[in-house]
Amino acid sequence: MKVTLIAQTGEPEKIIAAAAKLCYSNSGVEDLLCGLDEEKTSKFLDMLSEMGHQSPVEHASFTFGIEGVSRAFLAQITRHRIASYSVQSQRYVKASDFKFVVPPEIKAIPEAEKCFLEAMDNSIKAYNSLADMLEEKHFKAMVESGTDEKSARVKAQKKAIEDARFVLPNAAETKMVVTMNARSLMNFFNIRCCNRAQWEIKAVADEMLRLCCKAAPSLFKNAGPSCIRGACPEGRMSCGKAEEVRAFYKELKKEIEG
Repeated sequence: MKVTLIAQTGEPEKIIAAAAKLCYSNSGVEDLLCGLDEEKTSKFLDMLSEMGHQSPVEHASFTFGIEGVSRAFLAQITRHRIASYSVQSQRYVKASDFKFVVPPEIKAIPEAEKCFLEAMDNSIKAYNSLADMLEEKHFKAMVESGTDEKSARVKAQKKAIEDARFVLPNAAETKMVVTMNARSLMNFFNIRCCNRAQWEIKAVADEMLRLCCKAAPSLFKNAGPSCIRGACPEGRMSCGKAEEVRAFYKELKKEIEG
């Protein structure tokens, strides 16, 4: 798994502070950035956090490149709907020897890993066999309808993998570009940094949080799972490790500051 912060709003904290300044003063648009030094910017961000006023936070956005994650991960992250996603297509990119993600719990048991790898090998073989059979069918039909062989071959392959991909497993690797505004990211971290989140999306969320804290420390200083700011909201479903979780995120942010 690899997460990269590839773009962000320029001076995100100052832009959010300027939006907040507009809400609470008679400043004109041309004066919004005037006097917003680091200290005043930080005060505006603290005020927004204390008041629970989140709309100004939406004016900053962050774009991540995410690689080496599974299609199972894709199904989870796209449930966060206030975001933009661009994902490598299984319809247009042939996966003749696809990479896959092995869950740590499976990797920890030799017999389980062996079974898993055999399943992946069978999926690769089935995918290639289906792709070949479908490609030949489509190629023949296109040539018979008057398409030249070179064009027919390219079109037939693309059409073949459209259906062959149905045999690919959730473990198949994918990559994507994800953009979220800061408010959506706060919600994402609140849910996906939780100990109860699935291991893969939690690992990605933790890395995204680390990158955000480095890029905008004042903005994200209180970001993370709910329990770092108060009681765990999970009730009987709680992991029961709130103190450990708080210590983990305190150390994560301390390492960035250091």
